Amino acid sequence: MNSFGTLLRLTTFGESHGPAIGGVLDGYPAGIEIDEEYVRMQMRRRRPGQSAITTQRNEADEVHFLSGVFEGRSTGTPIAFIIENSNKRSSDYENLRSVYRPSHADYVYDAKYGLRDHRGGGRSSARETAVRVCAGALAMLALRRFGISVQAYTSQVGDIALNGGYADYDLASVEDNAVRCPDAAVARQMEQLILQTKQQGDTVGGIVTCVIKGAPAGLGEPLYDKLSARLAMAMLSINAAKGFDYGLGFAAAAGFGSRQNDKFCMREGEISVQSNNSGGIQGGISNGQPIYFRVAFKPVATILQEQCTVTAVGDEVSFSAQGRHDPCVVPRAVPVVEAMAALTILDFMRIAGLCPVNANAISGKNK
Repeated sequence: MNSFGTLLRLTTFGESHGPAIGGVLDGYPAGIEIDEEYVRMQMRRRRPGQSAITTQRNEADEVHFLSGVFEGRSTGTPIAFIIENSNKRSSDYENLRSVYRPSHADYVYDAKYGLRDHRGGGRSSARETAVRVCAGALAMLALRRFGISVQAYTSQVGDIALNGGYADYDLASVEDNAVRCPDAAVARQMEQLILQTKQQGDTVGGIVTCVIKGAPAGLGEPLYDKLSARLAMAMLSINAAKGFDYGLGFAAAAGFGSRQNDKFCMREGEISVQSNNSGGIQGGISNGQPIYFRVAFKPVATILQEQCTVTAVGDEVSFSAQGRHDPCVVPRAVPVVEAMAALTILDFMRIAGLCPVNANAISGKNK
């Protein structure tokens, strides 16, 4: 499948070293002002070459809209766009034409399709996530109409982790450092670890935390299309993502219900809860509280050290990767996590009938 979503559906296409990558976003409401500078800003947050701790591939990542936007507003018809690949160095991968790189998709692509594009991983490359960030930026523009925000940040790199939750930090400071961590002191430690790892030709993993504020109660289905399950699907579809949990997550397994239950109460005349251990989701449906979750990312599989592997014909060989690669994917994964979260929430808003096809029909209260 190359498509994600139900009523709001994103289909992506293209390979890492092809002429371009792109997408078609169908089901996007009409009448939304398309702030192209906002889209460019989101693209810059994901783009390679943005700092010393990211890959030095230098792509402009300029988005060219082909349809679905007229006089600065969405028309309600499919929004098609492309992003050119302008800084390819395919020769860096020539020695990998018949080599199966450890922990990459090389072998499984051959097993499934009988052939593969070895240049930068082809379709399996994280280059595809640029399309998601563009579509996610459009989703966030629509969610603004409802007062819904999506904010992610780096909460762990290697064994260096934040001690607090999202409410303990000023998330407006996330972009103040290259790691995208809201604690400046911890961010410096994270950056130092990434730089040391890069010098060793190695890679390191980490965790991205995301919080969604303003989502109404009632999003999600009770059984097979739970909001939590769809968020998990969205996040685990991101390259290098290895784990997902929300609310207390796996930590809940070590506790007791008497200490973890979110007790209901009345606040300012409305039903609320005294705590939010459920992460804003109960029974697979949003309860109106902030939705928060974490995504664990493995160390990037491409390391600049000699490794042993086999070729497509079964010969055992040693090889060293070449080219430009991220020593840690986490800082650039932050906007990708936000994008997939925004697409998921806007899709469920459409499903619940809270986001009409014509954005001008949205009540003044939600504008």
